[in-house]
Amino acid sequence: MSCNLTAKRTLSAKLSRMKSLLVALSLLLLAACDGGLWNNPYPAADEGKSILYTAFTERPKHLDPAQAYSENEYDFIALIYAPPLQYHYLKRPYQLVPLSASEMPKVSYQDKNHQALPDNAAPERIAYSVYEIHLKPGMRYQPHPAFVAENMRLQARDLAGIHALNDFSKTATRAVTAADYAYQIKRLVHPQLHTPIAGVMGEYIVGLKDYAAKLEQAAKAHPDGFLDLNQYPLPGVQVVDDSTYRITINGKYPQFAYWLAMPFFAPMPQEVERFYAQEGMKERNLSLDWWPLGSGPYYLSENDPNQRMVLTKNPYYDSDHYPGEGEAGDAAAGLLADAGKPLPLIDSIVFSLEKETIPYWNKFLQGYYDASGISSDSFDQAVQMSVGGEANVSDTMKAQDITLSTSVATSTMYTGFNMLDPVVGGNTERARKLRQSISIAVDFEEFISIFANGRGIAAQSPIPPGIFGYRDGEAGINRYVYDWLAGAPKRKSIAEAKRLLAEAGYPDGVDEKTKQPLVIHLDTTATGVGNKSRLDWLRKQFAKIGVQLDVRSTDWNRFQDKIRRGDTQMFFMGWNADYPDPENFLFLLHGPQSKVKFSGENTSNYSSPEFDRLFAQMKNMDNTPARQAIIDQMLEILRRDAPWLWGYHPKNYVLQHGWLHNIKPNIMANNKLKYWRVDSARRDDLRREWNQPVRWPLWLGALLLAGFGWWMRRVLRKREEAR
Repeated sequence: MSCNLTAKRTLSAKLSRMKSLLVALSLLLLAACDGGLWNNPYPAADEGKSILYTAFTERPKHLDPAQAYSENEYDFIALIYAPPLQYHYLKRPYQLVPLSASEMPKVSYQDKNHQALPDNAAPERIAYSVYEIHLKPGMRYQPHPAFVAENMRLQARDLAGIHALNDFSKTATRAVTAADYAYQIKRLVHPQLHTPIAGVMGEYIVGLKDYAAKLEQAAKAHPDGFLDLNQYPLPGVQVVDDSTYRITINGKYPQFAYWLAMPFFAPMPQEVERFYAQEGMKERNLSLDWWPLGSGPYYLSENDPNQRMVLTKNPYYDSDHYPGEGEAGDAAAGLLADAGKPLPLIDSIVFSLEKETIPYWNKFLQGYYDASGISSDSFDQAVQMSVGGEANVSDTMKAQDITLSTSVATSTMYTGFNMLDPVVGGNTERARKLRQSISIAVDFEEFISIFANGRGIAAQSPIPPGIFGYRDGEAGINRYVYDWLAGAPKRKSIAEAKRLLAEAGYPDGVDEKTKQPLVIHLDTTATGVGNKSRLDWLRKQFAKIGVQLDVRSTDWNRFQDKIRRGDTQMFFMGWNADYPDPENFLFLLHGPQSKVKFSGENTSNYSSPEFDRLFAQMKNMDNTPARQAIIDQMLEILRRDAPWLWGYHPKNYVLQHGWLHNIKPNIMANNKLKYWRVDSARRDDLRREWNQPVRWPLWLGALLLAGFGWWMRRVLRKREEAR
């Protein structure tokens, strides 16, 4: 009896567990039928909202505008802060326009006695340039606890449970004033900050270098960490009234206007430094580097650098509108459909951490990221090249209404000759012809095709497209390396390169004096398997003219030491524009910027009295035909002397889904996301279409499990009956 009862209980328990399993499977099947997306990484509550989804690969180190200078930092702070100027989103070449300024700054000139000079005064007469900046009315900061009086008297015990700005119960705002801009300029030499442009600005802003020394002494008397810069006047910055201030710089420096478009010159309220200087703040990562405070279109509402960071629309931002004019073709492309609308057009931006390219790419294809770059692994899947070399999206991408935006970067990747080297350097005809011969032999069109998936254009000079001074077409080719044939530049023949090499005294790559093969040494930090093919390719380029290339790979620190000492023959290097002006590229070959002699950025140590004279004449000129004429002369000198293999200008390729609007590549405008618009309803529909779960394996599994359950039930009952 007892045995029979136990068996019944065991059977009942087994049947009960089987029933529970079937119920669970049924619920799973019902969930699969409800239309939800199992793989959606975002909350269902976000559907239909105006949110842009993008990614970041590493935590930004600085969000303080006095210290930030890297690209991944500017992705955030360019949308948080509002300096006086910005780049026009649509016009090319890149053009400065007001952002927080009500108009472009008025510039006046003075002599050494501070007497006014006419606008057309010769640069050598100008001792000072005065920039007067008028601000737009009514600008306000994002909500922040620093503007609440009771939050300015906190102690460490008051911060229990406070880990982010959202944990403060009260926030407020206030109007932006001219004094806030002056305060930020003073912060550029704050002794407790490491500002990358402090040295440059110390040379230009009147009194800033001495001001840095004064603050260094003052900081010793403030061990609590807060130094009220308002107590220390700066001669070169004058606050006229709440909406007007002036900056006085040494000499004439038109490029200073470009600096006014960078977050370095955005307003900073004194209250926020005082707020973050309170006891216990730093230990909780409550600082400007983690929680910035700006007057721009967005503020940082969530900061979890190990997972995601979120920018939310500043509710007080109402001083900026979508541009009403652009280039020819912009209207037809739909880029003026939002003309005049208040910015930003997207309510929030979600940055998710993605360390690997493949997950990012897959999520883009599923519609969970709105735009994406293209890695080499995904290039063939995403892009197809026409016979004429035109890049278009593949048929697979077209089927998903994905489009491609391309732009040439304002950067130059080059290979430099050390002009101090006795073989490849110097201004002798022998060395010049050797450099010209190598310039022809190294086929950068082939390099771009093989190693960059065609993403680049061979450079004709240091100046990339989009920068004043660049000439397109036949007028802009390097005639020492190219011929103009059939409406396009064509690299000169290897026979021509060998002729020049022979005239340089190296027939077939052999020194006619020593009868020894010519060996050229290249220093590079390119190591590892990924770079071997590139270096092998480069050796073959030299071998085409009979020259041997010896590659000397090293680490970055040692490479820098060799460059500083001039202990190289050839080397790889690149330069990205700080601002879109030819001076920012041509100074790389200015004699007084020599790396060895003057610790400058002229890593080739190139020196040409003729070039230097023209550079001094050109650098402070406005963009006029006269300036273009001088630049043309300078480029002719550089092409003849060939201190660089001019290399190439990279192309940026970006894919975007059809629901994303107002996309136009703009290399200089770091705040471009405020112009974008997303059709969230269209995005939600396509996400559902692309991510519907495959249900038949579940139904098949359910049938198999039901059959197995039915069979098990019969087996167990037969066993019970047998007992």
